[in-house]
Amino acid sequence: MVSAHADTNTQRISALSNSFADMIEKASPSVVKISMTRVIKASEQKDGQGGNPFGNDPFFQQFFGGRGAQKPRDQREEGLGSGIIVSANGYILTNNHVVEKASKLEVTLSDGRDFTAKLIGADPQTDVAVIKIDSSDLPTMPFANSEAARVGDLCFAIGNPFGQDHTVTMGIVSAKGRTLERGTYIQNFIQTDASINPGNSGGALINADGRLIGMNTMILTGGSSMGGEGGNVGIGFAVPSNMAKQVMDQIIKTGKVSRGYMGVSLENLTPDLATAFGMKEAKGAVVADITPGAPGAKAGLKSMDVITAINGKKVEGSDDLTMDVISHQPGETVTLDVVRDGKPITVQVTLAARPGGVGWDKPGSKDDDNGGNNGADNGTDDNSANARGIAVSPLTADLAQQIGVPPTLKGVVVTGVDADSPAADAVGRGSVIVSIDKHPVTSIADFKRLMAAAKDKPVLLTVNNGGQTGFVVVQPK
Repeated sequence: MVSAHADTNTQRISALSNSFADMIEKASPSVVKISMTRVIKASEQKDGQGGNPFGNDPFFQQFFGGRGAQKPRDQREEGLGSGIIVSANGYILTNNHVVEKASKLEVTLSDGRDFTAKLIGADPQTDVAVIKIDSSDLPTMPFANSEAARVGDLCFAIGNPFGQDHTVTMGIVSAKGRTLERGTYIQNFIQTDASINPGNSGGALINADGRLIGMNTMILTGGSSMGGEGGNVGIGFAVPSNMAKQVMDQIIKTGKVSRGYMGVSLENLTPDLATAFGMKEAKGAVVADITPGAPGAKAGLKSMDVITAINGKKVEGSDDLTMDVISHQPGETVTLDVVRDGKPITVQVTLAARPGGVGWDKPGSKDDDNGGNNGADNGTDDNSANARGIAVSPLTADLAQQIGVPPTLKGVVVTGVDADSPAADAVGRGSVIVSIDKHPVTSIADFKRLMAAAKDKPVLLTVNNGGQTGFVVVQPK
């Protein structure tokens, strides 16, 4: 006899399964297959051999009738991806890398109908694009608020992996707010373990209610991120639906995307930096560099300002602030809560249009090759110095050019760092120390005096790496 408890569990599992099936059945028709054809002109081919890499090799010339190098020919390239129908009259959301430089786009619906599509607009910075087919009364995908998605929420990926139409995989939201070293300029990915493979790009990531929380864009395979190569290892990334919709709406309305811009370089407020700046918690974004004449400079922002909120919304870190700023339109004014020299102030910034490219960058990463003292002496003269394992020399015009910093920059250049010193994980060779504990460093004498004054306390260094300003804290031994 089957127990009542077992029977109840069976009913729950059955109900859960049916709820998935009903939801998928409703959501799936709004996901389409996109077939792309791209023609690579002969002038754009890197090898210049029309697809024959051995054209100039005498040994292989015999297989081509002794003709040697062939005249480059135009080549045809094909690819597959996915898309999401977002309006009944034919607008489709997809990835920029799915449709980029396409000479022909074809869309296949779930009912088997084929349409030729045209590109409405694309935004490489977020890898979002919009295409359109000539049809009506199409099934559409409803949007969810991606900000409301939580780690651990159930989610489903729908797309065409390896050309397998309307494949559905299940997983959870693994993480939010992910950024990668490779990929798009503007990143705020949702990470999921729902299986995503080549061909899924541009497809839907939906919640248990059948609403769009993200657009599948990229996978991690073998330690690298890519948008259409390799295979699934349980780490996939999707553009949040809020970001995708904001970009999509602008593309449909104007054919282009405009974003707010402050013209500052930002850095995360680490626990060590929070202590150095007199902050109670490590939440906020530190202003590093400020572009002269940009909105941030005009508003009076200063290097070492800590931005803790924008329009009353708390700032968790630099990426958080970046996403908020670019969500505003040029010309809008935002209110920043700022801590300057330990005191709270308010700064009003009227945003400009974000220029092409990255717009603002995080400070460049330090040189990983610390390499010991690199021959520096023990600081017995004015040509070099060594403190807390950091060896420095004067910053000359020649050195500035070699390490890629502005010729007008004042400071001392790091020539080596002791591998077993507290500074080994903070600075590297080629970094320029601009200030120590907020006091400017313009000479070796300044470096010696300020490092000595710190005694056995942590020191806050302002450093410049390749033209980008950042902050590090070096602990005493």
